[in-house]
Amino acid sequence: MADEFMKGVALFALGGLGWLTFGGWYRTPTYYDVVQLVNPAEGVDSVYGEVGLVAGDAFFWVMILGALTFWVLIPASRELRDVLNDDADAAN
Repeated sequence: MADEFMKGVALFALGGLGWLTFGGWYRTPTYYDVVQLVNPAEGVDSVYGEVGLVAGDAFFWVMILGALTFWVLIPASRELRDVLNDDADAAN
């Protein structure tokens, strides 16, 4: 279980750092605003800017779905498999 936790932490950290980096570049007009990182992108006129926006969104979803997968879905599926195997063994 410790390896799943660390994989989730690694994806959460990698996704969070990427999201913060690209959000700081493209979604933060000034650092004195109260709302940062979730503002709509302004002044993105190039292909590289669009790629940066897509990469920032991808890092956000890697952060959320990676942690959810390794912290919730995989342990829950293993527990469910163990319970089903125990029920099958008890029925025989």
